[in-house]
Amino acid sequence: MRWKKILSIAIVISLLIILLLLVYLIVTNYQLKLTNIFDKEGANKADDPIKIGFSLGTLKEERWIKDRDILMAKVKELGAEIIVLNANNDDQDQLKQVKYLLEQDIDVLIIVPNDLKKAADAVELAKNQGVKVISYDRLVLNSDVDVYLSFDNVQVGELMAKHVLTKIVEGNILIVNGPESDHNTIMIKEGYDKILNPLIRNGNINVVNEEWAPNWLKEYAFEVVDNYLQEGQIDAVIAGNDGLADGVIQALSEYRLAGQTIVVGQDADLAASQRIVEGTQDMTVYKPIEKLADAAAKMAIKLAIGENLEIADTIYDGKYYVPYYALEPIAVTKENIDSTIIKDGFHLRNAIYRNIE
Repeated sequence: MRWKKILSIAIVISLLIILLLLVYLIVTNYQLKLTNIFDKEGANKADDPIKIGFSLGTLKEERWIKDRDILMAKVKELGAEIIVLNANNDDQDQLKQVKYLLEQDIDVLIIVPNDLKKAADAVELAKNQGVKVISYDRLVLNSDVDVYLSFDNVQVGELMAKHVLTKIVEGNILIVNGPESDHNTIMIKEGYDKILNPLIRNGNINVVNEEWAPNWLKEYAFEVVDNYLQEGQIDAVIAGNDGLADGVIQALSEYRLAGQTIVVGQDADLAASQRIVEGTQDMTVYKPIEKLADAAAKMAIKLAIGENLEIADTIYDGKYYVPYYALEPIAVTKENIDSTIIKDGFHLRNAIYRNIE
């Protein structure tokens, strides 16, 4: 009887050992599966390309199409993905589109604000989700973006005014700015005021009016000039961009003054470049967009991987001092258009000169 009892105990012990071994194998296998899953997720996350959202306030002007195309190419060259949306000058659409971009799990938001203040809501949404924000060419106010990247817009205004003063030492100047909803127009005004104010004070220069064209509408510029020419003389016009300069020159043409009245603008649009060599527009401020887009793409990648941009300059956005990276604009006239715009490949020579050759 004793040996039977011993055998029973041995059997029980053996069964317990087998059971424990099975449990051990099951647990070990489960842990291995979990490890493989986490490893794969980690690998997939590491393999996922950086995703950038690009929200444009408008594509109405020629230059923004260039910005879009060049920036897309630069981002792809760096191995990242980019989603581009255009708000068509609608603040609410831009906010909705930024929400959509955030739903796509973007790492960085590049925004060209349609409105300098209203776009702060879009920036806040992004920052609340831990998404870095680049304010591209136009500053978003009161929003503490991670970096504001643009050309030196104060210098743009200075270049405009300086060129006008190389053509006239006294006379009447009409100024047609872009919309007040674009912070660039405020900075451009700061620039031309700095140059013109001393001559305004001594009476040599008379600024007959300063207008602000909503949504950069050239039709508004046409109307302003047309109305003023019915009453008085204009010796020069500072136009906020080349689109507005187009409207200005169309109005001057109605009075056979195109080519006689000094007109300056900015952006170096193809039509403006053609007008410069044809003699109806005196100067445009050329902003090499490829340099701007290249800097934006590289900064976006650095922000996405947590690198410091190491930008020393700052600009006050109404509430915060934010990092400010400014590129230098270039005054372009008939004399240097070949060595700037054409040399850089911004426009082809035969396209610029096609109406006079």
